[in-house]
Amino acid sequence: MAYKFPSDEWIKALRDMLNASESYQRSAKDWEGDFLFIAEPDDAYPETAYLHLQLYHGSCPGAAMMDLDDLPETEYTINAPFTTWRKVIDGKLDPIQGMMTGQLKLKGNLMKIMRYPKAAQEIVACCAKIPTEW
Repeated sequence: MAYKFPSDEWIKALRDMLNASESYQRSAKDWEGDFLFIAEPDDAYPETAYLHLQLYHGSCPGAAMMDLDDLPETEYTINAPFTTWRKVIDGKLDPIQGMMTGQLKLKGNLMKIMRYPKAAQEIVACCAKIPTEW
C-alpha cells in the first residue's frame, strides 16, 4: 500500500518506521525536539500541508497532519516547497545540506541539528522506505 504525501497516513507511517528502526533509536537517543514540516505549494502541489513529528530520545511518540488553526508549538519548523520535500524523501537532497543552502528554511537551532547528523540521515532513510504516492 502506498501513502499519499503529504497526508496523515504518510506521517504516521514515518512514526511507525522510526519506532521500528534500531539505528534511528541509537542515533537519536539523546535527541529532544519536535518538528513541524511545512510543505508549501508549487507547480506540483497546490496546497500548504503541515506535518507534526514528535521526537524524544530515539522514539516518535506522535505524528499527525495538522490544520493551520491547530498547529502546536515546536522546537523546529522546516518550510520548503512540495518538490523540495520530494527531493529529500527520494534521497536526492540531504536535509542538512538543504538547510545550509536555504532550500529548506529552518526555524530553530541549526547547531543542535548538526550535532545529530546520523539521526537526520536515519529519518530520511525511514522516509525513503515508505511506499509514497506523489
